[in-house]
Amino acid sequence: MKSYEEIAKITYAGPDSDEPFAFKYYNPDEVLAGKPMREYLKFAMSYWHTICAEGVDMFGSGTLDKSFGQRDPMAKFRAKADFAFGLMDKLDLDYYCFHDVDVAPEGATVRESLENFRLMVAYLKQLQEKHHKKCLWVTANNFGDKKFMAGAATSCCADVFAVAAAKVKACIDAAIELGATGYVFWGGREGYETLLNTDMGLELDNLARFLTMARDYGRAHGFKGDFYIEPKPKEPTKHQYDFDVATCMNFLRKYGLTGDFKMNIEANHATLAGHTFQHELRTAIVNDAFGSIDANQGDLFLGWDTDQFPTNVYDTTYCMLEVLKAGGFTNGGLNFDAKTRRPSNTLEDILLAYIAGMDSFALGLRKALALRADGRLDRFVEDRYASYRSGVGKTIVDGTATLESLSDYAMGLDKVDVPSGRQEYLETIINNVLFR
Repeated sequence: MKSYEEIAKITYAGPDSDEPFAFKYYNPDEVLAGKPMREYLKFAMSYWHTICAEGVDMFGSGTLDKSFGQRDPMAKFRAKADFAFGLMDKLDLDYYCFHDVDVAPEGATVRESLENFRLMVAYLKQLQEKHHKKCLWVTANNFGDKKFMAGAATSCCADVFAVAAAKVKACIDAAIELGATGYVFWGGREGYETLLNTDMGLELDNLARFLTMARDYGRAHGFKGDFYIEPKPKEPTKHQYDFDVATCMNFLRKYGLTGDFKMNIEANHATLAGHTFQHELRTAIVNDAFGSIDANQGDLFLGWDTDQFPTNVYDTTYCMLEVLKAGGFTNGGLNFDAKTRRPSNTLEDILLAYIAGMDSFALGLRKALALRADGRLDRFVEDRYASYRSGVGKTIVDGTATLESLSDYAMGLDKVDVPSGRQEYLETIINNVLFR
């Protein structure tokens, strides 16, 4: 097998190819239904997993050194950035996403940390221009350092709230500087372990105050993209306030934030919430809050966020059906919030993992478009709800029905026939299209 250095660029070879370092289904400039594949998918590299994660877990040390031969902190992070953009070139990735601490070393003080970050953002901008890449979204890591042990915006300590605000301000400035079209809030510590020591009302109010401040600052300084909430039910915190899309929408509506905030939906987080990925996407769509996607998959036999590269084509097909239903991405995209398995500890494995994930979503896109063209799923759903297009159903939909009018109508019914859902038939259609 070729070494990482021997591989210039991953190209499309087609489904019959046995070349491991080639795309089988992702052909970025191939036009499908009037649009190139790269525009449908908008693939992005996750900086934290791909450039920073070294295979550490709670039971073992790292298995892959990503210091790139550097010891000086700033030199190390510049080397990481050089590798990141070289990797994006090899994979023909157009976008990347990052936390502040992914791209710059933390200093002894908040001021020193943010100065390091400012310098590295300037370096990233140079690399963007040199490699013709774009930043999809930025976020602040307000959960890793020990000061965030009790949350950031929901911390019991006002000083922590202030530090979190400073970091978010710097990251919004970076998003503007780098032309990012999204800013993400993931509340990894925004929640609680026990109500015995928690003022939930104050914490939720403070979280809303924090998001409102960030929104107002971003808009006042020229950020025109979307603000995203990334739902997750637990881990690391036992009860997180951003449990799932429905919970987040309830929060945003209560505090009047729905106009600026959308959802960044992660497949593995849907699993932890007891939902399917498709369910979370559809919930966002029907609430006008579909924004961006963190593409990965979990392991149903493990109760934590395993962040595996997606290879389940049923899931990617269902996902892309929802993306097409939403009209495609606007400011968002498909960010691979995924990491290689701990024993997959070479740079070549990173390439192979991305190829697997990108091909899985490319095949999912192809099959989703084929299902749309086939039309049987859409026709079935339309026919199933036909009773709401005429008669009493139409009065319900157009708002002219009353409880009294429906009661009078029901009194005249001799029997009620509910049409079959034919789930097994519809699942057969999926298989029929997927395996043609």
